[in-house]
Amino acid sequence: MRCPKCGFQDDKVVDSRASRGGATIRRRRECLGCGFRYTTYEEIEREGMMVIKRDGRREEFSREKLISGIKKACQKRPVSPQMIEEMAEGIVSNLSDRFEREIPCAEIGERVMDGLREVDEVAYVRFASVYRRFEEATEFVQAVKNLGTKS
Repeated sequence: MRCPKCGFQDDKVVDSRASRGGATIRRRRECLGCGFRYTTYEEIEREGMMVIKRDGRREEFSREKLISGIKKACQKRPVSPQMIEEMAEGIVSNLSDRFEREIPCAEIGERVMDGLREVDEVAYVRFASVYRRFEEATEFVQAVKNLGTKS
């Protein structure tokens, strides 16, 4: 690991702890060159998971892209970054348990909508309106009405 302050490559681990519900390991490190302390996170690399897009293209699964979509839906809503992180971790874990290599994009979208419905209804409607590509106002109104019946 290269020190973010001086670039020296040798360090020592000062502390290690499980983080994000055991999904990652948080390590406090100290640079042996300058003594600067910094934090790194270690997580399981989920190699080769591909998303099958609506048009049939395949794209490498990106946890960052998943989190970005959830954050956009939750913008200016009372949803903490920790809740977003936990939701994303749950979705990734569920998908990797269910699918080995290829994940249909519909599976990801449905899981995000389920998670948002439980956390914040406004964020759910925002995400659903983009994900489901509402063409008519009546489709949007119907989605809002369904919120009351599914909760």
